[in-house]
Amino acid sequence: MRPAWTALEQRRGPEVWRRSQRRYASAVLGPSFEEVVRQWAVRFAAPETLGGIAAEASPAVLVDPVSRTSLELDLVALGEPPFGDGPRPLLAVGEVKWGRTLGLADLDRLARARDLLVARPGLDARDTRLLLASGAGFTDDLWAASRYRSDVLLVDPTRLYTAD
Repeated sequence: MRPAWTALEQRRGPEVWRRSQRRYASAVLGPSFEEVVRQWAVRFAAPETLGGIAAEASPAVLVDPVSRTSLELDLVALGEPPFGDGPRPLLAVGEVKWGRTLGLADLDRLARARDLLVARPGLDARDTRLLLASGAGFTDDLWAASRYRSDVLLVDPTRLYTAD
């Protein structure tokens, strides 16, 4: 609020709020929603939803060596470490956005990330789900694709706060 301190002292709060909403959404609402989705994956998602019990979920950055770009993943959900030396199950990778409608381009990006992770030693990513969570909803094309693909999970606020 430091940049708006003078306006606040002049009792222009509604004006300050109008100017600050976009910054508030990206700096507060977006990261908070990402954390809510990660906690849902670990604490409340049914094992059938993710293909196992998530032991931990966190954000990650993945480097694509072909395009020489980095892919930011808002959610990487890992299952329990196996007994012995087997690979750890990668249950889900996800894109989480509070104020943006997610579509097929987001699904394709997650599929690319999963393809890169399948080749990684130490991870079992063969059955990894692609989780898309949005506070603003999903395109019709993405809804249609999710109906025919068991590896795609669409999570909205209603699903977060009802039994899974």
